[in-house]
Amino acid sequence: MAKTPTKTRRKRRSPTLGPEKTAQLYAALAEDRPAPETELNYHNPFTLVVAVALSAQATDVGVNKATKKLFEIADTPEAMLALGEEGVADHIKTIGLWRNKAKNVIALCELLIEEFGGEVPQTRDELTRLPGVGRKTANVVLNEAFGQPTIAVDTHIFRVSNRTGLAPGKTPDEVEDQLERVTPDEFKKGAHHWLILHGRYVCVARKPKCWLCTISDICKFKDKTPDPARKESDLGPKG
Repeated sequence: MAKTPTKTRRKRRSPTLGPEKTAQLYAALAEDRPAPETELNYHNPFTLVVAVALSAQATDVGVNKATKKLFEIADTPEAMLALGEEGVADHIKTIGLWRNKAKNVIALCELLIEEFGGEVPQTRDELTRLPGVGRKTANVVLNEAFGQPTIAVDTHIFRVSNRTGLAPGKTPDEVEDQLERVTPDEFKKGAHHWLILHGRYVCVARKPKCWLCTISDICKFKDKTPDPARKESDLGPKG
């Protein structure tokens, strides 16, 4: 007896804010930060790749301190390679996983010189071939250095996307897929920066600053944090 073919289940997406509220959310973030940009310091696409790769499990502030002198003496793959692994390591010892990162930076420089003529490639597939460069790093570089409408999902963007209901997902890849689907074209270039900065300074992990939030009226987050400066009596009766 022949088996009845099984139906392929379509992957159900989590409900989002909808087109109208999504556009309102981005418009509010854009008004709040008209010219968003990365907080990592860099000189050119090459130093941006290095800076973003170094920022894994480290703060932008910490990376900027570590790379300040490094980029002054080595802002090309050739100059960085001339420093050698130990030379790079001496500059980045203050950030996490510095030994492995120094090794990746040197390997990254070698591949850039051997296969790309010392130039940073402008496609995700090529960028992710570089040691220490994953999808998130590639998306940041494509967006910041080359103006491509990519959205790199880090912990801040993952949190904001889920908490607000903008682009819910269980994994960074799911959130990225949702963001690419729901974000209007006119906001795709700045979306990465607006969301990451909002998550870094307003929609923080433990106690989001909902009283300062420009999108609090759109956000689906139920347990909004009250303004700590207001007395409980000012908040009105409970129940």
